[in-house]
Amino acid sequence: MVPNRSHLLLAGLLLFLVGVQFRMVESFTLSEKSSRVLVAQLGSKGTAQQQSLFGGATPAGPRTIQPPAWLGLALMSVGSVITLKSLSMKG
Repeated sequence: MVPNRSHLLLAGLLLFLVGVQFRMVESFTLSEKSSRVLVAQLGSKGTAQQQSLFGGATPAGPRTIQPPAWLGLALMSVGSVITLKSLSMKG
């Protein structure tokens, strides 16, 4: 399936809005259930990743994810480029 103008417009706007969301929010706190799922998926090989993503959480309790500052700007940039590309397409 080839993406047409409306598909690219929707994807671009969604990426832009997700980027705005990442710029507005400083951290996300996961529930205990989702924290357990995350620990089960990463296992022992993700210990270094857990240290960089999670700030001061106990292994059994809820975890906090602090996305990097550049992530929101990158998503906003890609979203705006895709949106402008979709507006320049024919039909």
